[in-house]
Amino acid sequence: MNKLLRAGLTITSLATMVIASACGAAVDRGASGASQAQAASASGEKPLEKVRYAAFNGVSGLAVQFGASKGFFKDEGLDVEFISTQDPIAGLTSKDLDIADAATTSAIIAGGKGAPLKIVSSLFRTKGPFYLIARPDINSIEELKGKKVGAAAFGSGLDVYTQTILKKHGLSKTDVTYLANGVNDAAFASLTSGQVDATIIHEPFASLAEASGKGKLLAKGWDYLPDFHTGVIISRTDFVEKHPETVKKLLRAYFKSQEYAKSHLPEYKEYFLSKVKVDAAAADKAFERENVLWENNPNVDKQALLSTQQTQLELGLQDQIYDVDKLLDLRYIPGK
Repeated sequence: MNKLLRAGLTITSLATMVIASACGAAVDRGASGASQAQAASASGEKPLEKVRYAAFNGVSGLAVQFGASKGFFKDEGLDVEFISTQDPIAGLTSKDLDIADAATTSAIIAGGKGAPLKIVSSLFRTKGPFYLIARPDINSIEELKGKKVGAAAFGSGLDVYTQTILKKHGLSKTDVTYLANGVNDAAFASLTSGQVDATIIHEPFASLAEASGKGKLLAKGWDYLPDFHTGVIISRTDFVEKHPETVKKLLRAYFKSQEYAKSHLPEYKEYFLSKVKVDAAAADKAFERENVLWENNPNVDKQALLSTQQTQLELGLQDQIYDVDKLLDLRYIPGK
């Protein structure tokens, strides 16, 4: 098996930036830095404040964990417990989490229906880092008519991008065999095994497909939906009200982590490759391609949220437009 392909298939649990699980909120508590508060107390220092934070799993949450390893959260007086969950909104509602990364659409719909949450910031990127890749012998999106197309998970942001890309080329999901084929390594395996002829996918798999000769890039998602907002940071309403300074400190450390990773890319790549078992050449290409998306802008564009909801409505993935003014609380973003 090709070295690049073999490396790619060993990647586990890469980012599912946009998929909200329907199975509930099973939460795994990750390492957060052992007994930092006890150590601080013993030395006479002010104890660190504990915060339970669910960063996105996999690639999308790596830079913030890199920042934690550099001490950026500790510098803010925070002892962050990183928690892994497939359903951050359920985790907030059950009070197992204080703050979390979330798909923008999930946050808007849940908040609009009464979930006790506030959107406190955008993520380090807000445009969909999704790619439509196909078998090497397929040269255009139009050639997908009558073929099998993987859309990751129905109702997710990847589904939105897949349908939109097809539509812009005169196709609908009824013109193809439309399949839920999973994300990341599962989606990549479904392409290379012939289960699908094309699939929507994250990096580094788009670059891996090209580098290994196992696939061809047909479309970059943000070229088709430049205003579709994909990522926000959310917090429990009661946590924001009781701990506003904590929210502010966490956001400051979050964006410091992102900015440091982007401006010290060789150092961050070393950390990245220690966590993601993929060929370095594919990782390099993925970083280069997604540099334009790495905006590190905490502001939330309300017009983009409206455009995002309208797209959802048109595809039947949302039943109404929600008033985002009731959900936004941006007093804590860096620079405010």
